Parts: sequence; C-alpha cells; structure tokens
Amino acid sequence: MPVVDVVVHSKNSNSIRARQVSSMFDVPISEDTTLSWRGNMPIEDKPWNVGLIVGPSGCGKSTVGRNLFGADYSFEYDKASVIDDFSSENDIKTISEVCQAVGFNTIPAWLRPYEVLSNGEKFRVDVARTLLEDKREIITIDEFTSVVDRQVAQIGSHAVQKFVRRNNKKFVAISCHYDIIDWLQPDWIFEPATMSFQWRLLRRRPEIACTIQRVKYEAWDIFSRYHYLSADLNKAARCFGLFIGDKLVSFAGVLHRAGSTVKGLSRLVTLPDYQGLGLAMILTEYIASAYVSLGFGFNTYPAHPALVKSFAKSTKWKQEKKAGTYQVFSRGSQGPAWGGRPNATFSYCGAKMDRNEAMRLVQ
Repeated sequence: MPVVDVVVHSKNSNSIRARQVSSMFDVPISEDTTLSWRGNMPIEDKPWNVGLIVGPSGCGKSTVGRNLFGADYSFEYDKASVIDDFSSENDIKTISEVCQAVGFNTIPAWLRPYEVLSNGEKFRVDVARTLLEDKREIITIDEFTSVVDRQVAQIGSHAVQKFVRRNNKKFVAISCHYDIIDWLQPDWIFEPATMSFQWRLLRRRPEIACTIQRVKYEAWDIFSRYHYLSADLNKAARCFGLFIGDKLVSFAGVLHRAGSTVKGLSRLVTLPDYQGLGLAMILTEYIASAYVSLGFGFNTYPAHPALVKSFAKSTKWKQEKKAGTYQVFSRGSQGPAWGGRPNATFSYCGAKMDRNEAMRLVQ
C-alpha cells in the first residue's frame, strides 16, 4: 500500500522586508518551517484507471503527487505545426487517434504552431502528448484544467477518462477544481488538506441540456475555420444549429441531392471547446429523423476518421460505401467539374420524428 510520508523543511528569510512584514502583521519570524503529510493511499487494493488528487491551493497536492508518482512529463513546442511536435516514435495514425480521443478534432488546428492555439486546444494537445509519450506506469498531470474555461475543463475531463479507460492506462489528475469530478469520473479521490482517501463508484456524466433549431446561413461564419475540408458552404444549404443554453456550439448544413428524394449532410462542425461529447452525432440524427419523417432519404458523407468511426458504430446508420475516393459532381465558377475526396457514405435508418415537429424544424 502506498504510504504518504512527506516532510518539507524550509529556512525562513530574515531580510529587511521579511522583518517589515513580521512587524506589520505581528507574525513572528521562526528560523525554519516544517510541513508534513502522513497517511495511506490504498490504491493497490482495487483495480483502477483514473485517480484524482484535489484540494485548495497550498494544501500539498503537487508535493504529495510528486512524492508518490514523480514529476510531470515535460516536453517542448518548437515546430511549425503541433502535429510535428509529437515524438517521432509515433506514426501519424497513432497521433491522430489520440488527438481525436481527447477532443482535439479540428484538423486545421493540427497544422498550426502551438502558440497560436486557444487555451482549450493547448490543454488538449498537452494531454494528448502526455498520454501518448509518458511511458510511466502511472501518468500524472499537475494543475489539470487550471488554465481553461470551466466548460472546457469538464468536457476535456470527460474525453480524457474515456481514452484512459479504453486503453487501460493509469492516470492521476492533480487539480484544485472540484467541478471536474463528475466528468473525470475518478475511481479514487485523495484530498491532502484532510489526508482523506475514498474509492468512488463510476457514474454517468452529467446530462447536458441542448436545443436544435434552424439558423441563418451567416452562422456558418462562426464554424467555417474549424471545418476539416473547404470553408465554403453552398448558398442553397439549409442550416441547423445545436445550442447549449444560448450558445451555438454545433452546426450542420443540409443540401438536396438533385434528381433524387435524398437530403445530404454537406457540412458538420462542432466548436473545439465542445468536441468529445458526441454533439455532432446528436445534431445529425435529429435532423435526419425529421427529413425521413417527411418522406426523404438522408445521407451523410464523412471523411473525418472520427466521424466515420462514430457513424459506423451507430445502429441508426447503414453504411452504403466504405471510406475511399468517390467522384463528386460540383459546379464551380468555371462551370461543371468532377472532383473527389476520400469519404464513406451512410444512410439514416433510425426512428422518425413526429411529422408536425419535423415540419416546424425544417421549414
């Protein structure tokens, strides 16, 4: 059984400023200070994948974490794209899989240098590299989620624990934020402030209330930079959005396939900070169920590996074509042209929406 037995000695300053502070606040200056943490962490009593050391700043989280598991894995970012910063020991397939697994799914962002990414994207890249490159039996990340928005922290925590469990790794987060607990779903929690340890049962993550409705074409401007293909969207597209509260976080554009009764998903994008929750699938299936109830077929043509995998796993979609290059007719400024891109094709075969509700959505 791991035992926490940490003692930290520090010699106090006797400088002019230190004496001034002592006088101002009536705090005597002792020659040295001793801090100690003693207790048990029975993490070998049960199998586990995710642990959490949590508590307020200054309670000893980092000290205890380093004593038990060692210092954090460290790395540098100096390449023109973050995808090149990953260790050369890993091939692009492995790197792309771990990036997608932690919710870093915006392909254009993979090709940018680290310093221009958002805090949320940097957080996910750091986590992806740690999970992939840290070869220790127990991986740790100190100050976990401390530099990101709390919504990003919760969603990112959910994505991380899924990857860790799926790959049967052992991961310990060290954080001062209690709001991630229900999302990280730790198997155990240790609080150095009280030296308390508890095993925790796995629960479902909190529900997220969302609404889906028609949005104006101009909403595409918010999402175009994050799409993994072209930033263009046909002006004839009928546009839909998924909202969390009053924030538009996921977008879908739907086009009619000429000469058929099939509607096709033309664009599907979720904002980076909200990736990893399956919102794109929720949005797509909701729209598809509406169109099918109105007598149309509904197809989607994903090229993104993560999307292809998600549609292939769902019982609501039938795979018509495997991923490959299929000719797609398009009309550009120079007239008709034939092009192609590697994509799969899926047709919706799930339940239909109530017809009246469907009419309100799509019209």
